[in-house]
Amino acid sequence: MAKINFGGTEENVVTREEFPLEKAREVLKDEVIAVIGYGVQGPGQALNLKDNGFNVIVGQRQDSKTWDKAVADGWEPGKTLFPIEEALDKGTIIQYLLSDAGQISVWPTVQKYLKPGKALYFSHGFGATYKERTGIIPPKDVDVILVAPKGSGTSLRRMFLEGRGLNSSYAIFQDATGKAKDRVVALGIGVGSGYLFETTFQREVYSDLTGERGTLMGAIQGIFAAQYEVLRKNGHSPSEAFNETVEELTQSLMPLVAENGMDWMYANCSTTAQRGALDWWKKFRDATLPVFSDLYSEVAKGNEAQRSIDSNSQSDYRVKLEAELTELRESEMWRAGAAVRQLRPENDKK
Repeated sequence: MAKINFGGTEENVVTREEFPLEKAREVLKDEVIAVIGYGVQGPGQALNLKDNGFNVIVGQRQDSKTWDKAVADGWEPGKTLFPIEEALDKGTIIQYLLSDAGQISVWPTVQKYLKPGKALYFSHGFGATYKERTGIIPPKDVDVILVAPKGSGTSLRRMFLEGRGLNSSYAIFQDATGKAKDRVVALGIGVGSGYLFETTFQREVYSDLTGERGTLMGAIQGIFAAQYEVLRKNGHSPSEAFNETVEELTQSLMPLVAENGMDWMYANCSTTAQRGALDWWKKFRDATLPVFSDLYSEVAKGNEAQRSIDSNSQSDYRVKLEAELTELRESEMWRAGAAVRQLRPENDKK
């Protein structure tokens, strides 16, 4: 483990150089990794582990769309694809990758198969952190570990196939065997992490819920919608408003920020853009800081977790969700976005 200085603070990180894939295979050579759930994170993690040479099986409900997806991805019923209970029985490491609501529902079944010495693996700290609300309380004689890729399962898989890695956090909630550290790091390398940084289950879920509701999804959509609306009200066309709000950011500027940092991007844009960005960014910070403070407080109190549990458990949740997603999809801004994406040069090659 290396100590890296991030902005004046030292953190523990693990790189693929110090913990290579060969070492990860050696650590897990006698393990059967049972991936439970084949929705958001399951496919990317399971396929990456399999391609990296680990002994992986998938547990999923039969006669479901996700079972069929697993078959289409090359998992073989009776060999590497099993009903959930059979996979739980076979696995020595249980990768619990169902949705938070799904984890609550299936937990009584999972508990039955958590024999001493097994490992219970999460990619989100939700279930164990909010155990009073979820009822997910692991037995004391199993390792409880976490690897949380900082992106979607789709991105994890895509970057793996491109020979790159998606950074992940890792945490140990419970070390019953004395092997939890090696197990979690080996799994983090196996699923295709770029590097691993240390956290706790609680910090992971607090930062994750804040990020999803904040700059990763909620806040960015709100800012997009506000700027787009102002431009449209002042006579700009949908194409111009979308390009200036979303397309230029995602296709031109964010890749530069990812490569070199915001300061580099500021230093390499026009002097007019540079001056304006430097003059206005603190105003946006000051305007949104109270909202982010309120958001973090709601997460820490468990209120956001309870809202998720309550809404996801409603029988008509999927119907309401689709209505909300349709409203987003059918908004003028994202209809303009669909048209703009079709005009990208790469579509000429298809």
